[in-house]
Amino acid sequence: PGSSCLPQNTSLLQRPDADLPLCFEQTVLVWVPLGFLWLFAPWHLLSLCKSSAKKYSRTRLYLAKQALTGLLLLTAVTELAFTLAEDLGSPGPAGQSPAVHYTNPVLYTLTWVLVLLLHDARRRCLRRDCGLLFLFWMLSLMCGIFPLQTLIRRALQGPIPDVPRFSLFLLSYGLQLVLTVTSTFSDVAPETAEAARKNPEVTASFLSSITFSWYSRMVWKGHRKPLEMEDLWELRDQERTQPVSVAFERHMQAELRRARRALEHRHHRRRNHPADMEHKNGLAPAQSHDVLVLEEKPKKNRRKQQGVADPSGDFPRRWLFKVLIRSFSGNLLCSVAFKLVHDLLVFASPQLLKALIAFVADPGAFAWQGYLYAVLLFVAALAQSFCLQQYFQLCFSLGLSVRTALMAAVYKKALTISSATRKESTVGETVNLMSVDAQRFMDLTNFVHQLWSSPLQIALAIAFLWAELGPAVLAGLGVMVLLIPINAVLATKARAIQMKNMKNKDERMKIMTEILSGVKILKLFAWEPSFERRVGGIRERELKGLLHFTYLQAVSFFIFTCAPFLVSVASFAVFVLVDESNMLDAQKAFTSISLFNVLRFPLAILPMVISTLVQTSVSAERLERYLGGDDLDTSAIRHDPIPGSAVRFSEASFAWDQDAGPAVRRVTLDVAPGCLVAVVGAVGSGKSSLVSAMLGEMENVHGHINIQGSLAYVPQQAWIQNATLKDNILFGSALDEARYQRVLQACALLPDLELLPARDLTEIGEKGINLSGGQKQRVSLARAVYSEADIYLLDDPLSAVDAHVGKHLFEHVLGPEGLLRDKTRILVTHGISFLPHTDKIVVLVGGAVSEHGSYGALLASGGAFAQYLSTYGGQEQREPEGQATAGAGEEEEEAGETLEASAEEVPTDVVTSTLKREASIRRFSRSISTSTSSTQSRQRVVPVGQRGPKGREAGEELRGQRLIEKEAMESGKVKLSVYMQYLRAIGWGFSACVFLSYVVQYAAFMGSNLWLSDWTNDALRYQNQTYPAAQRDLRIGVFGALGMAQAAFLLVGIILMAHGAIQASRVLHQQLLSNILRVPMSFFDTTPTGRIVNRFAKDIFTVDETIPMSFRSWLACLLGIVSTLLMICLATPFFALVVIPLALFYFFVQRFYVSTSRQLRRLDSVTRSPIYSHFSETVSGLPVIRAYQHQQRFLQHNEAIMDINQKSVFSWIVSNRWLAIRLEFVGNLVVFFAALLAVITRDSLDSGIVGLSVSSALNITQTLNWLVRMTSELETNIVAVERVHEYMEVENEAPWVTEQRPPPGWPSRGEIQFIDYGVRYRPELELVLQGITCDVAGNEKVGVVGRTGAGKSSLTNCLFRILEAAGGRILIDGVDIATIGLHDLRQHLTIIPQDPVLFSGTLRLNLDPFEQYSEVELWRALELAHLKAHVQALPEGLAHPISEAGENLSVGQRQLLCLARALLRKSKILVLDEATAAVDLETDRLIQSTIHSEFADCTVLTVAHRLHTIMDSNRVLVLQAGRIAEFDSPEVLLQQQGVFTTLAKDAGIVSSQTTLL
Repeated sequence: PGSSCLPQNTSLLQRPDADLPLCFEQTVLVWVPLGFLWLFAPWHLLSLCKSSAKKYSRTRLYLAKQALTGLLLLTAVTELAFTLAEDLGSPGPAGQSPAVHYTNPVLYTLTWVLVLLLHDARRRCLRRDCGLLFLFWMLSLMCGIFPLQTLIRRALQGPIPDVPRFSLFLLSYGLQLVLTVTSTFSDVAPETAEAARKNPEVTASFLSSITFSWYSRMVWKGHRKPLEMEDLWELRDQERTQPVSVAFERHMQAELRRARRALEHRHHRRRNHPADMEHKNGLAPAQSHDVLVLEEKPKKNRRKQQGVADPSGDFPRRWLFKVLIRSFSGNLLCSVAFKLVHDLLVFASPQLLKALIAFVADPGAFAWQGYLYAVLLFVAALAQSFCLQQYFQLCFSLGLSVRTALMAAVYKKALTISSATRKESTVGETVNLMSVDAQRFMDLTNFVHQLWSSPLQIALAIAFLWAELGPAVLAGLGVMVLLIPINAVLATKARAIQMKNMKNKDERMKIMTEILSGVKILKLFAWEPSFERRVGGIRERELKGLLHFTYLQAVSFFIFTCAPFLVSVASFAVFVLVDESNMLDAQKAFTSISLFNVLRFPLAILPMVISTLVQTSVSAERLERYLGGDDLDTSAIRHDPIPGSAVRFSEASFAWDQDAGPAVRRVTLDVAPGCLVAVVGAVGSGKSSLVSAMLGEMENVHGHINIQGSLAYVPQQAWIQNATLKDNILFGSALDEARYQRVLQACALLPDLELLPARDLTEIGEKGINLSGGQKQRVSLARAVYSEADIYLLDDPLSAVDAHVGKHLFEHVLGPEGLLRDKTRILVTHGISFLPHTDKIVVLVGGAVSEHGSYGALLASGGAFAQYLSTYGGQEQREPEGQATAGAGEEEEEAGETLEASAEEVPTDVVTSTLKREASIRRFSRSISTSTSSTQSRQRVVPVGQRGPKGREAGEELRGQRLIEKEAMESGKVKLSVYMQYLRAIGWGFSACVFLSYVVQYAAFMGSNLWLSDWTNDALRYQNQTYPAAQRDLRIGVFGALGMAQAAFLLVGIILMAHGAIQASRVLHQQLLSNILRVPMSFFDTTPTGRIVNRFAKDIFTVDETIPMSFRSWLACLLGIVSTLLMICLATPFFALVVIPLALFYFFVQRFYVSTSRQLRRLDSVTRSPIYSHFSETVSGLPVIRAYQHQQRFLQHNEAIMDINQKSVFSWIVSNRWLAIRLEFVGNLVVFFAALLAVITRDSLDSGIVGLSVSSALNITQTLNWLVRMTSELETNIVAVERVHEYMEVENEAPWVTEQRPPPGWPSRGEIQFIDYGVRYRPELELVLQGITCDVAGNEKVGVVGRTGAGKSSLTNCLFRILEAAGGRILIDGVDIATIGLHDLRQHLTIIPQDPVLFSGTLRLNLDPFEQYSEVELWRALELAHLKAHVQALPEGLAHPISEAGENLSVGQRQLLCLARALLRKSKILVLDEATAAVDLETDRLIQSTIHSEFADCTVLTVAHRLHTIMDSNRVLVLQAGRIAEFDSPEVLLQQQGVFTTLAKDAGIVSSQTTLL
């Protein structure tokens, strides 16, 4: 039969029942699948055999496959044997079987052996099923269909000629079919079952992988109940943060080195000074000292050559994209391959459509041809879908990896960044790098391949169009080319606006972050309106920019919607007008239309990708600047072993910024191991800078510091993590229970634990919000003590605690008898009383060491230190000597102390006599005190007894244990009301007009298509006649007019939408902001700042930019689909029957998917907040983390929380693919049925209508997909409105101003009455104050004292109504404060708060945000606050910029600024909340004297930790466990021998004349 192969070929096909020639079926169709397998299998086998993995056990499925393959092997051998038998049985040439009967069974035998080997080799893999084999089975079955139908036909026509071969073929075909089916199941070995449970993807079969069926379980679960994080599957190893960031980091280092070299080169060219040549390489940190130790100038330069902060703003550029390409090259290459195949398949459909139209137009064509075209259309579309989805899966997972890599890199950089680079960007901006900029990259990578794919598609489309319309295409092409420059102009304009808007957004976020951090100050000072206006102003600028941006978008959208249309009008018009004989027939028109539709996507996406690229390049620059920034240069901190020295400063000078003067000047010091060194000096003398220099946080100007051993650091303002109290102390170390208990006891934390709802498992809020200042400081100290370091740097840890607690801490922790007695301790302190017990004292003046030595030596030398002491000590010693000694003596017997005895030998010295008065707190921490004092034992019992029950089960959560509630997550369907809220915010009129203009636009679209279909039928009407010119012009005219209408209505719709969307953004942000500023303080205590910031950043961004886009696209998709289905139904009415089942399937898939997808998006946003919270927490605690060398642990924690977020994002990406593949299947069926019905009913149809129907159907697949995507995206994004709305609904505090205004000039007398007052922090907690009844007369000075947690600060909170009463009233000048507005109340009181909070902005803004005072008044206030000289020295004076949280002022200066605020207010009632806790004695004295003179005619309430500050009060209010214990003048109280006496003895005060401080 070999010879008869080809001639028969034509004759067999040219008949209604066509068939392939037998020899073709027996050779080519057999060899194609076998060739495919033999081509790829050996490589596959080799790579598997090389791997060292052990084989997993055999499963039933595996055995079944091997058995079936064995049977196939048998059939092949049987056939071979049969042929041999046949040939041997009939000798002679006539009986010889054709060669094919030998070759095929032999080939099959070898192939089945190969398959057996492949099955066995795959046992080494997690995924046992082999994609190669699956493709082979499919190919084999498809090729086998032709011989099968030939054999069946013959069998039906008469007796079967060759029964054995016939039955063997059927058997073999059946076995292959069964094997194909078995290979669709996932084969999971028992050993891999656990991996499969964690992530089914790793063991999924090939078919399951390409159709994403392994994900169906998740979709089903998500449909049944809202998904939780626990339900999500684990990530595969290659998607985890760690491997991704390691690869990225490796490439980044290499590229950065190149970029830095290029930067130096640029500098060199710019300067062009040969003198600077030797600096070119930027000296390596190690040699830098030796070279630069003597010159201070070049040192400053070195920084510039290395990297960033160059005055010209230059930094290493253009390396980020290279790094990304290098890191993810594998993924990029795979996706290129898929995309290429897909792009080529796209052009198969228009050619098949052309053939189909020709078939309908030709009555003589055979029916089988039509069916073949319909099937081919379906197959092409199916192959296209699979390629496209694999490509998208690769792109999206690439996007995810890129985002991960960048976020991890930014976090890692934050841990090593130098303080100068850190100052360049605020916390808010750095968080933006992580959120917005990394997200931009993710968005770009999803479509990055369009950069080469779109031009390719455009080129191919034009080539095919040329074939249809000839040179007329050039007209269409001309239109396209014209549109490109217009778009380029729009893109550059848009970029400029975007840049400006990013700045506005950064600024707004910065202020918002500050407002949320300092919200308590805003409330106390009633400053909310001023800040609301500030944010509002920035927001207006932002929205204005956004509106311009949206206009530009509208124009470019408009141009691109018109593009395909204008192109087709131009091409068709020119085609018809050029030549009389050119008739537009259906084939030409609809093939061209479907090609124009193919063009539509690349043309629309290209500008979008380019604009995303533009935005991303902005982000890339920001990231390059940050990631290319200088690292902390700790080369000046050495770790050489020097015997007998723990810390040695050698001529060390350090500055905060390389351009600023040194803050630490030429310090030379040696600290011996085990020494206690005190560092003293006035405010701003560089004490904290000295500590920072040792930590390596400053720029080295000159000299170096040598440190031997590990460091522990206690900062001046405690840094507390949002974790349990226990975690804060352990700080990543292993728990050693005995040591832990010792530390708690020494740091006086045991009594505090009694007050906390869940003892040490209580969750501490962000920034330690639910601890008092003293508690935070003690936790911070406990962390240091627990860490068992060699050297302790203590930056004034005793300032924030009460005197007696300070004494306890000194004795038990820091002092010669304390836990740390064998460690080296460097203590910055303002407390004189501790100085005699130190080994060495260092006195700083202006950043330099003025003198140092032991206490006695310094006192004798009579230098600065002696003066310092006589100033402060002298004030403490205004009392008869005898009395003091007697007092101390009694105390001594009582407490069994030995401390004073040693001190008594130096009676001349001031400090000693002070010390005698300071009694110890040791009895406070002893379980049984020797003292029989009843007050004392009562006091030990009360706090414990009153607090909640402690005998709970360990597992049970106590009331109030969780401070931070889990972020509320709406689950289930987004309610219609949310959409309504959004539409209401847009405005109903706007919404209706937008909808209307879109509907009209689609009506015009349908009209133009139907008109075109009718136009093509002219070719048949006027066959062989001349085409009338009038008819031709009418056709072109109407077609053009309908197109213009379409474009015009689109433009109107978009512009209306833009206005509406901006309106909605304005309304929502406005309401959110005003509500957040009006919620009570308790809301901020229980809600992490990150979560509120997230509302203002991510959610508002979504409302501004994402929702309007989604809304527009959704509307366009919906109307597009409706119009397409209508057109198909017009062509073939039977199609309506097919639409119904397809619509049902579509609806179910979509509902299933949307519930899962929406929940995944919610999980994404909920798991994202912790990343940002953790990040901002890390940035604020950097010095502490670095000091303890815990960078690695924080990196790991960051990786862990990022992986959690990745899980939800990855799951969401897969859910999109799962959906898309199913929907495209629906779309492909629509195409198939539209073609099939056209073939079946071809006799009653015009070719024009068929063209219209099928070309519309071809277009529907993507639109269907987009509709579901848009529906779900809209649902997902509208969640932002829901989240914003959630915070609009938070209950407000009382109104700011009520009907009842206080009388003018109130409070004129300043009398305060508490009447049976009680208060609690949150409804579920106990009362903190109860039964408070007392009167304070006008102008009276009252001190408020009590142990930690007695309710002192709560009392001030009640006066300002930060806490609302749980019972009773407070009257001020007879007005019940609960009846007036909060602002009326707060504006008439003044407070100097415990933590001095400043806001970024000018100095003036911090004093007077409403600008209600004159310059003169401001300067007067500054003068009284002893800041005038400092401010006058600043170049900008009152306009001096304050950095974030006032970091460019020392803590003492900040406190003085708060005093200046109070002086400006000058109200009748002043509250001092331990305002002097963080300052040294000098500042303390300044503040006290100012208050004495300036507030003489005011009522002053002072909450004191140091009793000295209130001994001259008229009366003292003693609180104990929330009740008033005593209330009288200090003299009376001292005689009463009550609680106050105990406190006074602890502080060493015996009579009220003791102190004037």
